[in-house]
Amino acid sequence: MPVLNSIAESAAEMTAWRRHIHQNPEIGLDCEKTAAFVAERLRAFGVDELHEGLGRTGLVALIRGREEGPVIGLRADMDALPMTETTGADYASATPGRMHACGHDGHTTMLLGAAKYLAATRNFAGTVALIFQPAEETGEGAHAMVDEGVMDRFDITQVYGIHTSPMHDLGVFSTRPGPFMAAVGDFDILIKGRGGHGAYPQRSRDPVAAALVMGNALQTILSRNADANDEVVISITQIHAGSAFNVIPAEARLGGTIRCFSLEARDMVRRRMKEICEGVAAGMGVEVEISSTIDLDPTINHEAETEFAAAVAREVAGEAGLVIEPHPHMGGEDFGAMLAARPGAYLFLGQGKGPMVHETNFDFNDAAAPIGASFFARLVERALPVG
Repeated sequence: MPVLNSIAESAAEMTAWRRHIHQNPEIGLDCEKTAAFVAERLRAFGVDELHEGLGRTGLVALIRGREEGPVIGLRADMDALPMTETTGADYASATPGRMHACGHDGHTTMLLGAAKYLAATRNFAGTVALIFQPAEETGEGAHAMVDEGVMDRFDITQVYGIHTSPMHDLGVFSTRPGPFMAAVGDFDILIKGRGGHGAYPQRSRDPVAAALVMGNALQTILSRNADANDEVVISITQIHAGSAFNVIPAEARLGGTIRCFSLEARDMVRRRMKEICEGVAAGMGVEVEISSTIDLDPTINHEAETEFAAAVAREVAGEAGLVIEPHPHMGGEDFGAMLAARPGAYLFLGQGKGPMVHETNFDFNDAAAPIGASFFARLVERALPVG
């Protein structure tokens, strides 16, 4: 596997970076310590410009090549999850209730490794914009940075990102043109009624009964409103109500997630959800409030950029080291906001099969970091050749 020699020589250093980040997880937009650690490394590498505080705690570092040329963006996410780690690693999270369970510590390390190499060699014609983003897990970070004008401010023409994958063997890349990961719309449905004694339900306006009807009725969106050729998922994952066997509560809640691959399908689901819930509420004498807790664009890879990224992945990992996925994934990723703003591509990089991301015993495989860093570096050199 042709990992670049100088990146391979930095493997131990990269492992130390990754484990430091892993041990000190931060949540959402509040990635101050992680951003400071990243900034310290970037300054030591000698990047040309460092812009901090974008999207609250995001960073953009610029490295200029040997000649003038366009700007390519490379993105890594920095945030962790509100989970309690069970890996037992000696570098496990030092903060109870927080852990890097999705590999963002590894993503940040890959981009730092590429930054060190690119700042030292500068064997490209143009500029690299290294984007270190907070709050991927909460769906806020990419939108926050795009909304602050990162793409326009730094004249970024293309943008690329990597996510580690425990579903593929170590060093195997996977991607596909077009829809790659789903649009996500998590929802919270609050039903307000009037509580009462369980023996006298006629004196209440029962929100539990309304919640049960709504939950069943929402599934008709898939069977009667969604096109049979569309890939749409509506999962109700939370039901909260009541505190005693003989008390009808005043409120009930339903929560869950919507997944699909087109904005049209997402808008249809939202519209029908509102119509169904409000109709049931009116019929059963309760009130309903619907809110979204996360709202992500689909991650749609651009065809030409995906073909180019796939060619670079083959160069790094060999012909057998690239898988073109036959179907998109129902998982979500806020990188879709960046791909909606600029052409580019998103890829998975196998770290070896093991615990799934978002499991309490997940850990990034440090052996994958030099491979990802080499991919980023080669991508820049191939996209922006000197001369």
